[in-house]
Amino acid sequence: MSLMIKICGFTEPVGLAAAVAAGVDAVGFVFAPSPRQISAAAATALCRDMPDHVIRVAVMRHPRPIDWQQVQDVFKPDWLQTDAQDFAQLEVPPHCQELPVFRDGGLRATSLPEQWPTQLLFEGPRSGAGETADWSLAATIATRGRLVLAGGLSSDNVATAIAQVKPWGVDVSSGVESAPGQKDPARIEQFVARARAAASTAC
Repeated sequence: MSLMIKICGFTEPVGLAAAVAAGVDAVGFVFAPSPRQISAAAATALCRDMPDHVIRVAVMRHPRPIDWQQVQDVFKPDWLQTDAQDFAQLEVPPHCQELPVFRDGGLRATSLPEQWPTQLLFEGPRSGAGETADWSLAATIATRGRLVLAGGLSSDNVATAIAQVKPWGVDVSSGVESAPGQKDPARIEQFVARARAAASTAC
């Protein structure tokens, strides 16, 4: 299977360069309160020499329309990732894909809505806390469309997660850090290698 790999929460050029060299598909920049928060201008500067094929994701949470507009004007992301309900009040241009976020906690496999986004991110109860999601529920959701699995992933468990959930993509942040907001190039390389290997054997 082809796997989309996204790494989130870049604040420094070393980590971003390591992710690009490892062959990630998407990189996320956090514009919400977090140890990984970055300004739109700083994120733009980090991406100045990044290849065009790498997807740039604006990661937000309950942004005001004015905040989203600033990120859109300055950073010009390819995707917007924020809570599913946020999109009702945001104007997202056609060239920017939506990645609505759903969190583990209130959802049950027996009560999923009939209308479900074709592409979404499913994570643990708290964003950026390194908490794993319910993989059995994630596996059910993954049969309905493009699910990006996030929450508590690392090189130690990503192969198992891919085998159990069969997601369209995986997303990691704290699992490839040496400290909050500090990406570790060796951990990035190991995570990507193990995720690619697992995806090549998944069916």
